[in-house]
Amino acid sequence: MVPAVEFRSVTKAFGKGPDRHVALDNIDLRIEKGEIFGVIGYSGAGKSTLVRLINALEKPTNGTVEVSGTPVTGVREAEVRRIRRDIGMVFQQFNLFRSRTAAGNIEYPLKVARWPRAERKARVAELLEFVGLTDKAGSYPDQLSGGQKQRVGIARALATSPSLLLADESTSALDPETTQEVLRLLKKINRELGVTIVVITHEMDVIRAVADRVAVLAEGRIVELARTFDVFADPQATPTRSFVDTVLHNRPSDEELRRLSELHGGRLVTVDIDDRRGIGAALATATQADVRFEVVYGGVSTLQDKTFGSVTLALHGRDDAVDKVVDELDRRSA
Repeated sequence: MVPAVEFRSVTKAFGKGPDRHVALDNIDLRIEKGEIFGVIGYSGAGKSTLVRLINALEKPTNGTVEVSGTPVTGVREAEVRRIRRDIGMVFQQFNLFRSRTAAGNIEYPLKVARWPRAERKARVAELLEFVGLTDKAGSYPDQLSGGQKQRVGIARALATSPSLLLADESTSALDPETTQEVLRLLKKINRELGVTIVVITHEMDVIRAVADRVAVLAEGRIVELARTFDVFADPQATPTRSFVDTVLHNRPSDEELRRLSELHGGRLVTVDIDDRRGIGAALATATQADVRFEVVYGGVSTLQDKTFGSVTLALHGRDDAVDKVVDELDRRSA
C-alpha cells in the first residue's frame, strides 16, 4: 500500500557556512494510511520543520518527501496546491478569523475552493454537527472557549475532506480537560472518517492518548520509532525515557531509592511487568524461601489493551534466600 507520507533520506538545513543549522538530519520515515502517528520532541528537535516539509511550506535540502505517493518537491506549483487541498492543518493558536463566525471560518476554505453556495452551507452544517458546535454557528471566536475555538479549527481543516490531517501542538494552549475532549475528537475523525492524522507534540500524554505509533525526535534525528505501547513499555533512547518518565512515574529515581532504602530497609529490586511477565511465581518463591517482601513503589498502566508497568520491592531475609528470589525475578522479567 502507498503510504500517506514518506520521507526518504531527508535533510533540511537553514543558512550557510558557520551559520548553517541542520534542522532535520537524514530522516527516513513512513506514515501509513489510516493511522494516528505521533511525532514528539523537545523545543528545537525539528518537529515544526517536519510538518512544513509535509505540506511543502519548506523544501528539503536533500532527499524526497512524498504524500500519497506524490512528490511534494520538484513539481509545479499547481501540483503543490492540489496536494495541499488533501491536507488539513490544525494549529496551536487556532488561527481563526476574528471577523468571521464559527460557520464563516469553516466555510472559508470552501469559498477558496469555489464550492457552490448551497453545497458550502450543507457542508458547514454537517461539520458543525460532527464537532458538536451546531448551536455556536453564529458565534464569533471571541465568544468561544479555547476548546470550542479548536473544534472550529478542526472542522475548518476537514472542510474539503482531506485524507491527511496535521495537528501541530493542537492541544498545547488548552487545559487538561479540554485537551482530552479535543483528543477524543481526533480519534473520532480517524475512526469514523478514516483520516490519517499526524500529531506533533511535546506532551507524552497526548501520544499516549491517541497515537498508534510514535517517532521521537532529538537534535533533528529520529532516535526511536515504534508502536506507542512498545515505546512506553520499553523505551530505548535516553530522550524517550525522559518523556515516558514525565507520564508514568513508575520507576524511582536514585534519590527516591535512597529514601526508600532508609524507610523500608532490605534489598530494593525494581521489576518490569506486562501481560507476559508477571511476578506472582517469583513472590511465591519468596514465601517458600522465608523472604518477606513489600511493594514500596511502582505502577501498572494499560495502553492499547495491553498492560505494562514496574514495581519496586523491598526484600527482607537471609542473603542467600534473597539472592534466590532476585534470580527468579530476573528470570521471569527477561
